[in-house]
Amino acid sequence: MRSVMSRLPVLVLVAAGLAAAPGLARESSAFTPAISVAQSGAGAMTLVATTGQLGGTAALNPRHPERHVVQRGDTLWDIASRFLRDPWVWPEIWQVNPQIANPHLIFPGDVISLVYIDGQPRLMLERGMVERRSPQVREQRLDDAIPTIPFEAIRAFLTRPSVLTREQAENLPYVLTFREGKLMAAAGDDVYVRGIDAGTGEFFSVVNVGDPLIDPDDGAVVGYQGQYTGRGRLRRGGDPATLTLTDSERETLRGDRLLPEERMPSLNFLPRAPERAIEGRVIAVREGLSLIGPWMVVVINRGERDGIAPGHVLQVHQAGEVVRDTIGGSGMFGEKVTLPEELAATIMVFRSFDRISYALVMQSVNEFRVLDTVRTPGS
Repeated sequence: MRSVMSRLPVLVLVAAGLAAAPGLARESSAFTPAISVAQSGAGAMTLVATTGQLGGTAALNPRHPERHVVQRGDTLWDIASRFLRDPWVWPEIWQVNPQIANPHLIFPGDVISLVYIDGQPRLMLERGMVERRSPQVREQRLDDAIPTIPFEAIRAFLTRPSVLTREQAENLPYVLTFREGKLMAAAGDDVYVRGIDAGTGEFFSVVNVGDPLIDPDDGAVVGYQGQYTGRGRLRRGGDPATLTLTDSERETLRGDRLLPEERMPSLNFLPRAPERAIEGRVIAVREGLSLIGPWMVVVINRGERDGIAPGHVLQVHQAGEVVRDTIGGSGMFGEKVTLPEELAATIMVFRSFDRISYALVMQSVNEFRVLDTVRTPGS
């Protein structure tokens, strides 16, 4: 599997013929370091690496190429990993050009080159060969833009929910009963539901509420394991309303909850370290496995109230194993010794709620488990 350890979030959409703006450099801060901006040919933007306040200039990937032609299927995370080592230090070398309407888009055919000026690395974005109508912005479908992370890795989690927040489990519409005295329902069956306020014809996901998710810090129930049972279309409103199941993955039962189908959230967010120190735990994994690895979705016990937002990058630390010292320890079986924690993975949050967040495992050094610790990178 190719490495995904970095990011390139702020390559910019440039108007053809835009003149260089020497006054754009800003005073450096922890998350808005000063950069130099200059144009090199039509549609090219140079981003200059500088030293911010996060511990020095971001390190380059020792195996970085001199240039990369953006391909369909690339992600910003993949592309940046070719040039840079650590994804969460992007503020040290990137800054959004405030004159650009949408600074986060790059497209297949664009060329990214690494150059050095006065000993400092610069990443240059040059627009590929696309139709232009001077002096307007390049013509390109927005849905052709390269996403930050691979959509396929989280599609099922977004379209077929498998975790419910506590509020969802308590307040969402629910299945009341079935027609003709049935004990369960499947595709083609009508079910009666309560608590629904929607127009006929709208679609809903049906989720069975499973075991609670417990915050290990305070013992509070912060969510529930869920199992997607199927999809249904609202055939008739009212209380109770009638939902016709259009497809099923397993039987639908009384008490199952209904989630309205939503538009997919944008995946063009910016990978970055949280603005504050974060320490939490992995409390669930979508696949329900004991060991967690790359491209799996995990749930952590930190959310919006802790300052967590989509794009935040965290590191997972594997708890140290407890072993017996049979060499220098005392006692018949030896003294129990807890080994140090080990860095296990890098994860990135793609959706956050009040007390929990969903994150994708971007890179895994070691497999890890539920209840292992997550922290702000470098802490």
